[in-house]
Amino acid sequence: MSDVEIKFLGRGDAFGRGGRLQSCVLVRYSRGQFLIDCGASALIGMNRYGVDPNDINMIFISHLHGGHCGGIPFLLIASQLLYKRMEPLLIAGPPGMKEWIFQAMEIFFPGSSRVNRKFPLEIIEFKERYTEVLRNVATTPYPNLHHGDSSFSLRIECDGKVIAYSSDTEWTEALCDAAAAADMFIAEAYFYDKKIKGHMDYLTLIHNYPDTRAKRLMLIHMSSEMLATPEKIECEYAEDGLTVKI
Repeated sequence: MSDVEIKFLGRGDAFGRGGRLQSCVLVRYSRGQFLIDCGASALIGMNRYGVDPNDINMIFISHLHGGHCGGIPFLLIASQLLYKRMEPLLIAGPPGMKEWIFQAMEIFFPGSSRVNRKFPLEIIEFKERYTEVLRNVATTPYPNLHHGDSSFSLRIECDGKVIAYSSDTEWTEALCDAAAAADMFIAEAYFYDKKIKGHMDYLTLIHNYPDTRAKRLMLIHMSSEMLATPEKIECEYAEDGLTVKI
């Protein structure tokens, strides 16, 4: 069983607090590389940490907020014009993903959605709790408690390893299914103990974490309050550029 490598190209919130880049996690496995979320600053993270966008063959999106998928229009256009991509790219995300991508491209770069690309683009929309097996990666979306339209936590299995990704959500029992015995649970801890709608605080996460039986916990998407008090955190938390293996 080979190691799976996880690189945090961005692990900040939507507002870039503390100078952190927005949500974007790179996973390297035996068949290639994929992204979990692709926030608006994703290309900055790729350039900063030496990642070739042409090496990414899939992108999994948790929900349609700019801090998690706003980098897609820029990545698609850069892939065509700058990186001269030829290999297929697959994007999987919540219902409405396809319409969102083409609307966003037209807003940012009018006419760009109608350009004949030199690389095949496939867009798949998740079905709740239905496992999609794509290029030897099995991805299962679980319903989150977050603002707006469909929002998912993701359970991703590749090379015999399991990565769970909470994305943005209040605590929900569905997280126990998403993170069950995962090799790594990448989870939001927006505040230390303050509870706000649509997001998870650190104490609630730590209280419920044992129920997941996950082997390892990595915090992301932390507010300025959390970033300012690292001494309160008793588990791993990601910095931009951090690379770990599971």
